[in-house]
Amino acid sequence: MSYTAIADVSQSLTKLFRNTLSPEPIKKKENIGLCSPAEKGDFQLSLYLYNIEESGEFRQNIMIEMNDGSQKYPPKVFYLYYLLTAYSTADIKSKALDEHKILGKAIQILHDNQILSGSMLEGQLRNTDQEIRIETKNLSYDEMMRIWHFNDIPYSLSVAYKVGPIYIESTKFKKPPRVIKSSIKILRSDK
Repeated sequence: MSYTAIADVSQSLTKLFRNTLSPEPIKKKENIGLCSPAEKGDFQLSLYLYNIEESGEFRQNIMIEMNDGSQKYPPKVFYLYYLLTAYSTADIKSKALDEHKILGKAIQILHDNQILSGSMLEGQLRNTDQEIRIETKNLSYDEMMRIWHFNDIPYSLSVAYKVGPIYIESTKFKKPPRVIKSSIKILRSDK
């Protein structure tokens, strides 16, 4: 739940793909990574974080009581939106087929692992009680083209996912005022 939560989720997804897409259909684990489709380099599967959105359904407004009597501001809750894009180094005859296989396998992996938790998570999320849910984000062609707005880079077949919720803790505390005066009234009830 620290400020590294976004990076921890990205590393968790990358690790999941590296452990399950290699050696088939991607020979080298290093060919799977985080990058913009415009900067794919040698990657055969890129994970591109294209949007971060605050969650309304998990928004927390209640201060967190601490052991020392202070109160901590609640965490912010977000969803992360990723675009998965496959690239093949094969010749033109089998390039599209290879890319379809890579994307198909990636979709299968996320379908089989719709919740990441425990040892599947990386960084400070690892072995916590945090559960990260993964769901397909259906985008229209126009929405996909707005995301895929890279000059002189032709569109490559991609699939989008919504991942979360993730929590970014606040570092802000509030010390409630001390009780200076108290008053006790005893009411007597006559029968």
